[in-house]
Amino acid sequence: MPNKIEFPVLNVCMIPVEKIVANGYNPNKVATPEMKLLKSSIEEDGYTQPIVVYHDVKNDSYIIVDGFHRYRCAKEYFNLKEIPCTIIDKSIENRMASTIRHNRARGSHQIKDMSIIVSNLYKKGWKDEKICQHLGMELDEVVRLKQITGLKEAFAHHNFSKSWKEYKQKNKFSEV
Repeated sequence: MPNKIEFPVLNVCMIPVEKIVANGYNPNKVATPEMKLLKSSIEEDGYTQPIVVYHDVKNDSYIIVDGFHRYRCAKEYFNLKEIPCTIIDKSIENRMASTIRHNRARGSHQIKDMSIIVSNLYKKGWKDEKICQHLGMELDEVVRLKQITGLKEAFAHHNFSKSWKEYKQKNKFSEV
């Protein structure tokens, strides 16, 4: 039986655009043609998906977990004063994982930025298996992303495959 599924989408609220800020870790980038398509989609259909945010009570700001490009459209193209948002309350590492899940479910992400997130999650104490589970990755992908960052401590306790064996071959010289 799966865990109880929550529906934060049922609690959409309008949040002032000036209180919303980007997170510093999203590896998702959108090329100009896709950004224009997103703008067109919002013009034609409206905002069909709320921005997912975390409320930073200390700074009274809302940090984007998912929907940065929809936020950009609201701010840059439509000059909206408020946009629809759903608020989730999660730790930074769980928000990072959430961002990646949202991105991966939709499409591509930037490898270098993705490797930084994997490295950050590892430094926060997440084991490879947890990263795999929460980001929807295979173990070899996590290992490759950690290699990109040069995170040598990430491999300190890694069990490498025993598929390589050293053997010595007797030198055979043929005399002519």
